[in-house]
Amino acid sequence: MNKKIGKQSFKLPSKPRIVSSASFVGSKEGEGPLGKLFDVIYKDDTIGLDSFEQAESRMLQSAVRLALEKIGREPDDMDLFLGGDLLSQIISAGFAARELRSPFMGMYGACSTMAEGLLNAAMLIDGGFAELAVCGASSHFSSSEREFRYPLEMGTQSSPTAQRTVTGAAAVAVSASNAKIRDAYYESIILTGGTIGRVQDYGITDASNMGAAMAPAAASTICAHMEDMGVGPEHFTRIVTGDLGSFGTQMLYELCYMKGYDVSRNHSDCGMMIFSKDQNVMCGGSGCGCCASVLSAKLLPDIESGVLERILFVATGALLSPLSSLQGETIPSIAHAAVIERRSV
Repeated sequence: MNKKIGKQSFKLPSKPRIVSSASFVGSKEGEGPLGKLFDVIYKDDTIGLDSFEQAESRMLQSAVRLALEKIGREPDDMDLFLGGDLLSQIISAGFAARELRSPFMGMYGACSTMAEGLLNAAMLIDGGFAELAVCGASSHFSSSEREFRYPLEMGTQSSPTAQRTVTGAAAVAVSASNAKIRDAYYESIILTGGTIGRVQDYGITDASNMGAAMAPAAASTICAHMEDMGVGPEHFTRIVTGDLGSFGTQMLYELCYMKGYDVSRNHSDCGMMIFSKDQNVMCGGSGCGCCASVLSAKLLPDIESGVLERILFVATGALLSPLSSLQGETIPSIAHAAVIERRSV
């Protein structure tokens, strides 16, 4: 069977299952609209450790362990951990993998990392190369500000287009459809396909305007999926982007409409879902942990319960670094899409 569809998309005939997930977030996220849905909410940004970076890695490690615990498994039971974050050389995921002592593949797609991990896990499982894999992604407001913008001690004022990096980590366990998971946390969620994104660059140089930088990538991937699969936006209960925020979302609608697709009727953005307007986060949330934690806490439970039947999960990432910004480079972006459905019983 030819699994490749069109230029960028593919189907997963074996329909790998999502069997559990776990989410850990900070206090600001816990005060938002989804606060009651996260597994763990930390009140202290360092969670008792020596640095924000250590805290982020511990959150990711804890999310992986809890996702496995929910299905009665241990880190030794997973064939593969696929993880990533925003920090230099993905240190949060690397150090988490050091403690988990599992086979590890580091993922870097900036804020698109969770979708990238899901696609890789699903393809490896569909190809028979793994039976149980865990995908994880994390970010931390304080560690990201320190790396990409300004130290918090400077008290720098945010611009109107800025977004707040989510302090959060989440893990999603993916298994083969015929794997013996006796106590699956989710019984009815499957991965049926996806679209691998192309890097887009519209010349944005403002690191405080991530929505504008990433919207072209989201539009490109969404439209590519529709064209490859021969479907329209109405094929999905929801099209969910990672962290475009309010500014990037409007740009997404315009770009998709120019290609003949109206996604405004059934679209949601994780960056706009995780915070409320009165939390003073400008355009919304961002970071690897944004869409990862919303996926785990809100989207997957809604698919399991039947509130959502089929979603196109489109995580978006800005592929910049402190070095590229200092050299005056523009901000390339990428988006990957995973089709997540409720399995009919």
